[in-house]
Amino acid sequence: MKNTVKNIAKRLLPRRIKQELLQITSAVKALKPFTRRNCNICGFTGYFKVFGKPLRTDACCPNCGSLERHRLFMLALQNENLRLKSDDEMCVLHFAPEEILEKKFRNRWKRYETADLFTNADLKLDIERIDLPESYCDLIIVNHVLEHVDDYKASCELSRVLKDDGVLLCMVPIVEGWDHTYENSTIKSPNERWLHFGQGDHVRFYGRDFRKRIEAGGFKLFKEVTSEGDLVLKHGLLRGEKLFCFQKMKPVIE
Repeated sequence: MKNTVKNIAKRLLPRRIKQELLQITSAVKALKPFTRRNCNICGFTGYFKVFGKPLRTDACCPNCGSLERHRLFMLALQNENLRLKSDDEMCVLHFAPEEILEKKFRNRWKRYETADLFTNADLKLDIERIDLPESYCDLIIVNHVLEHVDDYKASCELSRVLKDDGVLLCMVPIVEGWDHTYENSTIKSPNERWLHFGQGDHVRFYGRDFRKRIEAGGFKLFKEVTSEGDLVLKHGLLRGEKLFCFQKMKPVIE
């Protein structure tokens, strides 16, 4: 019966409609999960959901909602291979906190504060003009924020409020094959920004000069944690995505 319906449809439907139906069928098949994954944040093991624009297969944990970048960030902390002080000593500032990470971090660090200019947070702060004293904290977390703002102003401010040798952990959308970051100040509308930068409120798409752009604000890159190997398969990570670890440079005394 099923084959009969298919054969009738092939004979009666116009060519253009048949091609569109084939494309839709292929797209649906492509979005099916490849295999069971493990979420290192909540412990879920099973099939992950699609997420994003364009849609990414095996991206979102159906239990806690974590995405690839959240799981990579937590793997870096869980492996404890970063240059961090002991948890009890840490004063941590988290800009634009992701809910799934915030829950974990509040349990990990006693002196943990969130910051955002527009949404609910412990502190209402503009990352380009941070209303905090110098040497305020030991660690700053900034995930997928710098592509929204003036990153030179932001990096200078982040360096200012960090203690000497303080650490900045950040992630951004980046194309490592590009020598230079792509920016275009004439692109204003959300639709144009989707087309050029991958999201309606982004103002650039980073190339591999991202490291130097942040270092210009008073930092030195000391480590990159990259999603690779079996961890990509096990935890549903984006191949090659990076967590960048910068350390505040001590001022040179003349």
